[in-house]
Amino acid sequence: MAELSDIITSKVRIKILRLFFSNPSEMYHVRGIVREVNEEINAVRRELERLEKAGILKKEARGNRIYYWVRDDYPMFGDLISMVAKSTGLGLQILSNKSKLGKISFVMFSGRFVRYKKRKKEDDVDILLTGEVTLPELAALIRAEETRRNMEINYAVMSKEEFDFRKKRRDPFVQNILLGSRVMIIGDEEDLVS
Repeated sequence: MAELSDIITSKVRIKILRLFFSNPSEMYHVRGIVREVNEEINAVRRELERLEKAGILKKEARGNRIYYWVRDDYPMFGDLISMVAKSTGLGLQILSNKSKLGKISFVMFSGRFVRYKKRKKEDDVDILLTGEVTLPELAALIRAEETRRNMEINYAVMSKEEFDFRKKRRDPFVQNILLGSRVMIIGDEEDLVS
């Protein structure tokens, strides 16, 4: 399975990127980061400086603490969010349990779900799955993520045929999903929308 360590060699950098991009709206101070990633403070400081110099993180001193947060104007922000979504949390669980979940064509997370933002409307979908999905297995993974996030997750499951039919008919429900921002966990985005 693909991992961040396939392309990034520093294990401390990987842990820091996972921390920040697993919840990109969060702000962390140095000691909090050290606790979260469970690494030496000097190694963490060194990686934070590199990430700030690269433009990925921003920092600000408040009192006697230095806080860091993700810059959403970083050119590869979306790419990093996508990579972390696939290698942590529910994305990792879906990819790890793909064979147990059935024959899945597509798994798509909404952009708001990946960024830990609230849905604009209560009936917006956080996750779309298409294919022959084993619902009890999926429900167990979703429940675990709901507990971890302390929020309800709206998800839709459709067969490939139903999804294609509704897409051709310009079904408002499917159109709303396709017009929003998304992160593909399984499948190709081009195939999803075409």
